[in-house]
Amino acid sequence: MDDGVRHDQQLVFTVADGDYGIPVLKVKEILQWEEVTPVPGTPPAIAGVTNVRGIPTPVVDLARKFGLGSREVGRRTCILVVEAVLGGAPTVLGLKAEAVQEVLDLAPGDLAEPPSFGGDVRVDFLHGLARHGKRFVLLLDIDRVLAAADAELSAAIAAAEQQEAA
Repeated sequence: MDDGVRHDQQLVFTVADGDYGIPVLKVKEILQWEEVTPVPGTPPAIAGVTNVRGIPTPVVDLARKFGLGSREVGRRTCILVVEAVLGGAPTVLGLKAEAVQEVLDLAPGDLAEPPSFGGDVRVDFLHGLARHGKRFVLLLDIDRVLAAADAELSAAIAAAEQQEAA
């Protein structure tokens, strides 16, 4: 139904007991968790690489990236395969999530500005907040989150490509 209002669809997922959202259009697929291959010399936020349709794909542990420590893998742990823009080029990589919740369909009035104080996630990583029941979902600017780790990701991608070539 087209009501003339632009709705923003966000995939809501859990990281370190917090609810986060990224635009559905950034998500290419959701994979059941499979152990990733650690790559020596990569930063702690890079969990390792996984095989996505024959392509070695770095997996970022957002809990570690946000300084919340790594979480145990549970039955709902998954990898969100996303496309982010890094260094001006589209790049596919994975995000470790404890669980996927749902897709929120948000109207522009449903968004609030992120707080300018405290929190586990840097404010510049957010493009807003959305009410989700009694809680809020932190809406991530995934390009900015991952651009902050661009050098880390570049190293992981290069290492994964070398590992595949060997």
